[in-house]
Amino acid sequence: MKAEFFFKICLILPLILFVDYILMVLIGRVSQMFGLSNDFYCGPYCFFGKAILGLSLVYFLYLILPNLQELIMSLKRKLI
Repeated sequence: MKAEFFFKICLILPLILFVDYILMVLIGRVSQMFGLSNDFYCGPYCFFGKAILGLSLVYFLYLILPNLQELIMSLKRKLI
């Protein structure tokens, strides 16, 4: 259980953040190729970046929630 939790924290989270970074770089490069102005980077680009990070957070919480519940239950059993 702890090994799986450690794996998710130390490997899956950085992988998700790296994929987010690559997506944002690709979106930035494509928008630069199409000649979008600085207004794009201060508006839709920021919104899209926040949306990607938000979805990544929800996905990561979905992945670790069962492990967190097991960890909390095991700690409660040890305290009782």
